[in-house]
Amino acid sequence: MSPQAIDELVKEKAVGAKSLTDFVKKLEKPRALWLMVPAAVVDKTIADLLPHLDTGDILIDGGNSYYIDDIRRARELATKKIHYVDVGTSGGVWGLERGYCMMIGGEPDTVKHLDPIFATLAPGQRRHPAHARARQARRHGRARLPALRAERCRPLRQDGPQRHRVRAHGCVR
Repeated sequence: MSPQAIDELVKEKAVGAKSLTDFVKKLEKPRALWLMVPAAVVDKTIADLLPHLDTGDILIDGGNSYYIDDIRRARELATKKIHYVDVGTSGGVWGLERGYCMMIGGEPDTVKHLDPIFATLAPGQRRHPAHARARQARRHGRARLPALRAERCRPLRQDGPQRHRVRAHGCVR
């Protein structure tokens, strides 16, 4: 962590933390921690945070991790009664101006609890949530955007312990 970056953000009214322990302690329970780290360090970051988490806390991975890793992490954390939500984003270089998609996967009650966050982050004023399988979008890599366009048009069968949906407006068409 960069003390200089923390100090700059505190000047802009952010709450600063000098360590992961300090960061977790400053959050109100039940806590929701959104990770925005490269996929290669998600497991290490979770391992570093885990000793500071309590039953009912939520970890959100916003770093486009591989869906197989997300499923594994959700199962491992469930044994510790920590909730895990994966949020992939799609929209490419046009995402800011034309809209982007958030592919949200997790336990339905946990995702519903976080919905105000997702609604706030969703681009545009009209919001059109639709069911989708983020796993399918992630599996197909280059075919991700066409798959999402198709998924926005119709609900898809949901399978497995994780339910997924897309929160999107104006995705790249």
